[in-house]
Amino acid sequence: MKFDFSIPQPDLFSLTIEGDRIKLLAIDNSFASDIFREFTAEVTTYMIPSPTETIEGTRGFIAASRRGMEAGYNLQFVIVSKTTLEFFGNCGLHGENKVRTPEIGIWLKKDAHGYGYGREAVCTLVDWAKKNIDLNYFSYPVDRRNIASRKIPESLGGKVIQSYRMTTPTNKMLDCVVYKIDS
Repeated sequence: MKFDFSIPQPDLFSLTIEGDRIKLLAIDNSFASDIFREFTAEVTTYMIPSPTETIEGTRGFIAASRRGMEAGYNLQFVIVSKTTLEFFGNCGLHGENKVRTPEIGIWLKKDAHGYGYGREAVCTLVDWAKKNIDLNYFSYPVDRRNIASRKIPESLGGKVIQSYRMTTPTNKMLDCVVYKIDS
């Protein structure tokens, strides 16, 4: 299954979505070094994935993201400054097996925390998707201890619809809640 675009499907690899201070650019290997350097153990404290051990692992993530985009069920972007193009992190809409209720994912490099870039990136992506993709709702899973990240779906009117505990492949225990954000 793939996303049902309410407009002619755009070229996802050249898609740029602009917010007030940020741009979302389709992920590609030109950002591999930034992602590898900034996707750290500290940044992933409350996340399922862990940092890759090699740049090749990061390139593998990028390749998998682009395959999902090509198949039409994944939108994976890098977040950059609108004016300087400084790399801030990643943001995505992941619809594999759930294209009508895709999952929002986001992470920011440590130096970009506390400036509202995460909220702006998610709001920018959600606003674009609401206008361009036929969806039932968005889901936003987050560890309940990650207060800063929880504020993002709450600011969009998100309501908790599920909670669960899980152990990640690297043996981190996560205590997750899933927010539903109306489309």
